[in-house]
Amino acid sequence: MAIIITDECINCGACEPECPNNAIYESGVEWSIADGTSVKGTFILEGGNTVDVSQKHSPISDEVYFIVPDKCTECVGFHEEPQCAAVCPVDCCVPDPDRKESEEELLSKKAKLHI
Repeated sequence: MAIIITDECINCGACEPECPNNAIYESGVEWSIADGTSVKGTFILEGGNTVDVSQKHSPISDEVYFIVPDKCTECVGFHEEPQCAAVCPVDCCVPDPDRKESEEELLSKKAKLHI
């Protein structure tokens, strides 16, 4: 499952540099799959849409930092635990109950993002 950032976020920014997938963005910032990854060409998002990896997408939140679920691997393959949650001073980086993924699925996503 992807990690989400709750409304309790204080916008400190501690989580953003810790993400090995560049999946964390400041509130209001457009994002793309290509940001901080080695992906080229197209990418299939979790909803089944195929997008150009450099295509900019609307921010997920205009209020607090946010995590792009298509890029979040819960740090599987990089660290023992999600680094955003480990450094968050207010414990607002939590598992997303709507996105359950196995370790194999998370490793597969990591492989697609870091060719």
